[in-house]
Amino acid sequence: MKNIKKNNGLISNRRYVLINLLIRKEKNFLLIIAVSFLLSGIFYPYPAIAMWIGFALAAYSAVANDSIQTIGTFISSNGDKKWWLLWLYIGSIFLITVTISWVINDGDVTYQRLASKGFSEAPASFNFLQIAAPIFLLIITRLRMPVSTTFLLLSSFTTATGSILKVFEKSVIGYLIAFALAFLIWITLNKLMKGVFKGKAHVGWTVFQWVTSGFLWALWIMQDAANIAVFLPRSLSIGEFIAFGSTIFFGLGLIFFLKGDKIQQVIDEKSDVKDVRPATIIDLVYALILIWFTWVNTIPMSTTWVFIGLLGGRELGIRIRNKDKLKKTYRLILKDLSYVLIGLLISILVAIAANETLREELLQTLNAN
Repeated sequence: MKNIKKNNGLISNRRYVLINLLIRKEKNFLLIIAVSFLLSGIFYPYPAIAMWIGFALAAYSAVANDSIQTIGTFISSNGDKKWWLLWLYIGSIFLITVTISWVINDGDVTYQRLASKGFSEAPASFNFLQIAAPIFLLIITRLRMPVSTTFLLLSSFTTATGSILKVFEKSVIGYLIAFALAFLIWITLNKLMKGVFKGKAHVGWTVFQWVTSGFLWALWIMQDAANIAVFLPRSLSIGEFIAFGSTIFFGLGLIFFLKGDKIQQVIDEKSDVKDVRPATIIDLVYALILIWFTWVNTIPMSTTWVFIGLLGGRELGIRIRNKDKLKKTYRLILKDLSYVLIGLLISILVAIAANETLREELLQTLNAN
């Protein structure tokens, strides 16, 4: 009995020490989260201020979580380059891409992604959870979980439940297509790529990767800028556009300074991503998939789901082709998929709590049954 009490005491002490260490390690992050919740709670009744607080939180949280898709391999394979050089390159592409949309679409920076039914009207008022939704995304990102920013941020604002179902349908199709295509490419060509990608990469590969990564980044902006701009008017004035562009530009600088931060581990744990050549092939395949989905329609989609499908299919193809043990690969695939599903569940809960339209339709459906 005494031994049991002693063991329980040791376990409790260890837990206490671990919690203390975690709080000390994450104290700055926890302070940021606390301040963010406080600002959201104070200013959400004032739409003119609330929309900019929500936007600023969404701008950093969305790009930080989704950075693994577009600039994750770029960061991994360019670890020897100055962070500010990578930032200026990616930041400049961002500014050029959103400026083109702003000019040709009469102030819209989302390439008409918010023109579809359910998202076309800018919010006239906000509730606390709508402003706080990006804070939950920051927390999830800190836990190294790649989740769909599309579901978490857009679903809180939709005025038509059917629009979210269309986003979900398009995202699931994207995951399946990306997984299947990546599996076929890498199980067929991995041996050839292994034979060709030997020794030090030619400088031409670095140039090709920068061009490919820049193109992929521009495509991501065309798809996912809607997740950030949903808080703002659908047509931005020149002053609003400058605030929009500069906030995200400097947020990108912080992400590059932190080398992708915690979420970057999702990329780094995959096979051959630090070599510029395989990293470039990943970006190229992902870009081609996004081109197709960009042309299909203007309905928003979760690019996170597409990218997780791409990584999973690639990893499985490589391991089967190399006749490696697949247990670890299955765990990686299931872990990434479980994270996006957890993110979907959190998104649904936040959306139902924040969005009166969704709550009413859900209640009507339950009453009807």
